[in-house]
Amino acid sequence: MAQAHMTKHVFVTGGVASSLGKGLTASSLGRLLKARGLRVTMQKLDPYLNVDPGTMDPFQHGEVFVTDDGAETDLDIGHYERFLDVDLDGSANVTTGQVYSAVIARERRGAYLGQTVQVVPHITDEIKDRIRRLATDAVDVVITEVGGTVGDIESLPYLEAIRQVRHEVGRDNAFTVHVSLVPYLAPSGELKTKPTQHSVAALRSIGLQPDAVVCRSDRPLPDALKRKIALMCDVDDEAVVGAPDADSIYDIPKVLHREGLDAYVVRRLGLSFRDVDWTEWDTLLRRVHHPANSATVAIVGKYIDLPDAYLSVSEALRAGAFAADARPDIRWIASDEFTSPEAAAHLLDGVDGIIVPGGFGVRGIEGKITALRHARTHGIPTLGICLGLQCMVIEAARSLAGLAEANSTEFDPQTEHPVISTMADQLDVVEGRRDMGGTMRLGLYPCALGPDTVARREYGEPEVMERHRHRYEVNNTYRDQLAAAGLVFSGTSPDGRLVEVVELPTDVHPFYVGAQAHPEFRSRPTRPHPLFRGLARAAVVHADRRRGLLPVDMPASALAGAAGVADPAGVAPDSGGPAAGGSKAGRSKAAGSKNGSRAAAGSTATADVTGVDGELVSP
Repeated sequence: MAQAHMTKHVFVTGGVASSLGKGLTASSLGRLLKARGLRVTMQKLDPYLNVDPGTMDPFQHGEVFVTDDGAETDLDIGHYERFLDVDLDGSANVTTGQVYSAVIARERRGAYLGQTVQVVPHITDEIKDRIRRLATDAVDVVITEVGGTVGDIESLPYLEAIRQVRHEVGRDNAFTVHVSLVPYLAPSGELKTKPTQHSVAALRSIGLQPDAVVCRSDRPLPDALKRKIALMCDVDDEAVVGAPDADSIYDIPKVLHREGLDAYVVRRLGLSFRDVDWTEWDTLLRRVHHPANSATVAIVGKYIDLPDAYLSVSEALRAGAFAADARPDIRWIASDEFTSPEAAAHLLDGVDGIIVPGGFGVRGIEGKITALRHARTHGIPTLGICLGLQCMVIEAARSLAGLAEANSTEFDPQTEHPVISTMADQLDVVEGRRDMGGTMRLGLYPCALGPDTVARREYGEPEVMERHRHRYEVNNTYRDQLAAAGLVFSGTSPDGRLVEVVELPTDVHPFYVGAQAHPEFRSRPTRPHPLFRGLARAAVVHADRRRGLLPVDMPASALAGAAGVADPAGVAPDSGGPAAGGSKAGRSKAAGSKNGSRAAAGSTATADVTGVDGELVSP
């Protein structure tokens, strides 16, 4: 009789300090197990009381990663998807807010039949249920990362739930990896193991004995130090894994493999496996470390003080550059700094490409528009994402279509020309009559691409799917006027109602594309997103021209963006009226963790709803 399939569980905890790289460690282990032929899925347990990170301050939490099913999740879910090259869903991110909401709702329905509802067993049972849901016959290994560090009050229910899962599935079917810090003290010239010893002691006091300890450090660990950690933490010598800082996050799977972590895990869990297939990953690493080209790309954003707010954007850019056999030198620029055309010329000097990513609120918007005007009039390859597309439309309306007061109802509810307006089904949200959290246009939507467009060329197919996260949309009332001024609507929803992609023709600009969706969420290091790949290739060409390696043969119209001649200093061309020569294409598109799609053509002015730093109303 055939033996019943038993899904194995790997739990990843952290100690001593946050931001040690638990998520990257878990993702890299997942990549290694998948490369050994195993079917792997991943999950993050977040101890915060928010239901999801959708309404959190981006300076505090970083980016919100959106899955195909529209879940707003932790940025580590993006790491999981990129390293495993899989599409996860909302079950991949469990928060204390979700757990307590489910338990309290069940209690209100009378499901507990008069019991006293407690953390143990009711909260821990709900956590265990969410872990077990992933253990299907289609999965060999579930890797579950616990957010926070051992010792945090918020993490205790999760650690207790993991202890119970280990007990219930059996020790042969569960494996715990503890990621800890081994700091180097410069005055004494020593790596210190005591923080790791205390961290493991705290974990053991809760009832969890780690099976392996991953030691984060700024340099390799001597074997003698590993043996000391093994002795004091009661793990096998081979279970102490050194994880020194790596040049690239994509080196981490190789580091862990050299240390033998994946081999130890599969042996302890009794898993059938093959040798690791490095073919695809070695090709990636060659491009990471030995690129033939380079280009400087500016990310013009509102939250650049915390680059994690744009984590998927920067990783998608790197993936696109790898495909172009190039190293991207990323220049982070706060949109507030673009106070004038002269400032834009100075800040973007030597830049070969520009990305204007998503965001919320009015702060820094005029700076984004100024940066886009400089990019458009100086032929710098540009990709606008979500709010970036909306700023492209506003800039084109002002500079090309003669609508000097054009704006978005998000920033100016009473604007004379609302070229960006609130989606019809979002009016009650921005007016405060419906909850803000989880109510944007979220998740995967189709987009039809017009023929003979840059978007169609890059995607190579007539219809694509992208992930969205937004409340505002291009106002259809202005589409004909903007098209006549030269802006091409190259992607729309299949019914043609919602604008998904805008661009300038290639005889006007080498690469100037905006996506309402978030294409960064569907990018993979080994399978880059077409729009980021297209931007990277255009940036490499621009870099070669700038260095004199290629002739400068850009048409004069590229410097005017279909409207008149730009001032050499970067001053916008005269916007005294609509320009001739534009064409309109109709159709659609979609993407990932912050933007979404659009609504009907109305130009209804809505109340300005803001949160921390005015950033909580989505574009």
